[in-house]
Amino acid sequence: MAFYNHVTMMGNLTKDPELRYIPSGAAVCNFGLTINSAYTDGNGKKQEEVTFIDIVCWNKLAEAVAEYLHKGSPAFIDGRLKQNSWETEDGQKRYKHEIVARSVQFLGNGKSDQDEDEDDVPF
Repeated sequence: MAFYNHVTMMGNLTKDPELRYIPSGAAVCNFGLTINSAYTDGNGKKQEEVTFIDIVCWNKLAEAVAEYLHKGSPAFIDGRLKQNSWETEDGQKRYKHEIVARSVQFLGNGKSDQDEDEDDVPF
């Protein structure tokens, strides 16, 4: 039996993307995404919920994300959920989930927040 692992989400980058290259030469880019949700609780009071998600992307996509996105940029992510695990120095098992992006749509207007005179970046 095959299972389906597909995640889509839209949010804003929590920090500038971090691009690096692994020994094989492949580009890898990591960044965080924040997703804000609003709902009404059982007492009729409006509540806000903020979710932080780690995103990783590879190769040409990684380079494009690092070049064009920055902290606060809105983005639409399509990818798969991945669980990483490791053991701490004191022997405790730890787990962390991240999204491995298959595609990233740049939703901003193409202008940098730091330089409003910059020309539009073609996406």
